Amino acid sequence: MHALAPGFCDAASVYLLQRWLVEEEARMAADPPQIEARRLALRIGADAAEDWEHLLPVGEVLVFPRETPYARAVASGQTQLLDGVDDHTAERLLKTGPDHMGVDALVRSASFLIVPLRLRGTAVGFIACTRGPDREPFARVEAVAVESLGSRAGVALDNARRYERERRTALAIRRSLLPDTGQSFEGCRVAHGYRPAGQDTVIGGDWYDVLPRAGRRLGMVVGDAMGHGPESAVAMIQLRTAVRTLAALDIGPSELLHRLDAVAGDTPGAPFATCMYAEWDADLNLCTFVGAGHPPPLIRGPGGPARRVSLVTPGLPLGLGTGRYEPTVLPLSEPSLVLLYSDGLVESRTRDIDQGITRLARDLDAGTEEAPEPDGPDALPSLCRRLLAGSGADDVSDDRTLLLAELTPGRR
Repeated sequence: MHALAPGFCDAASVYLLQRWLVEEEARMAADPPQIEARRLALRIGADAAEDWEHLLPVGEVLVFPRETPYARAVASGQTQLLDGVDDHTAERLLKTGPDHMGVDALVRSASFLIVPLRLRGTAVGFIACTRGPDREPFARVEAVAVESLGSRAGVALDNARRYERERRTALAIRRSLLPDTGQSFEGCRVAHGYRPAGQDTVIGGDWYDVLPRAGRRLGMVVGDAMGHGPESAVAMIQLRTAVRTLAALDIGPSELLHRLDAVAGDTPGAPFATCMYAEWDADLNLCTFVGAGHPPPLIRGPGGPARRVSLVTPGLPLGLGTGRYEPTVLPLSEPSLVLLYSDGLVESRTRDIDQGITRLARDLDAGTEEAPEPDGPDALPSLCRRLLAGSGADDVSDDRTLLLAELTPGRR
């Protein structure tokens, strides 16, 4: 728009077909009775866009009948060059702002140019340009220049739409995979945090879930499928789905991981995935941990400090068919915090994983001791945000995931 107005013309606007924006695949009829197009951008003279926003709002969807030059340009794919705005446009403008001097100037335009935006041989929108009576009418060579500009704009808009579609898809997957934060269960409160690798990635290979089980048991899991591209995300989705299915069965934590290991072996991209599974039994006041090559959990009692859970065995990554996942069972008599996390939270190019776990334990202590309302509803989510913020800059090379549970043993 800045390339066109006010240097080339007095007013310019860009419209995209609504059916193209919403990605309808059905082809348009050769001579449709009308078209629906969304105003994507507008610039009139050197005025700021907000001067016109209430009259010609960006984002508005308009219907253009068959006889308008807009519909003709889209249907034929041919540029429309007129001596002034068409009757349909003039009537619509006058209804929009009958007492607006700028609207009157647009209606009195002496030259009107409609250039279709074409992409792979199909019109997906159009550019509209107007000149007032004090300027020379548009020449055919100028129309060709706008057509060239339109062809470049069409490719850029298509790239933007494709990127937005991929981002929407990834966000939809991510939303469907994330359990609600700040959940409460029998003798347990749970919160979690997640930050994908880099600044442009929406979803990666890390996964986590909270799984109510038979009786008063609650399963919690954090896993990591290697990498953080789409292949890792697909493997992560399949592993997470498998864990949910297995958690519905009345099997113990070791058997659950044994069966998950078998699933991972048959899942492309899933071998060498790691995970940590924890199960809280509110009847027995027991927390059971089973690991598959994953960093050890942290646990913090009411007096602190946070410490690593000494696992019987760390276990081997999923998908190797080892068949041995030994449980580590901790009886709890006092309220405790249990933290599960992925290696992206504790490992980087500048420190090894042991140093990172030590730092994370210190951060957990500090965040717990400095919490303004340790029993408030936002206490655990706030602590998760603090632990993520303390894990480094946004441009890290691995996803960062944590799941924080406050376990409250009952009287027996």
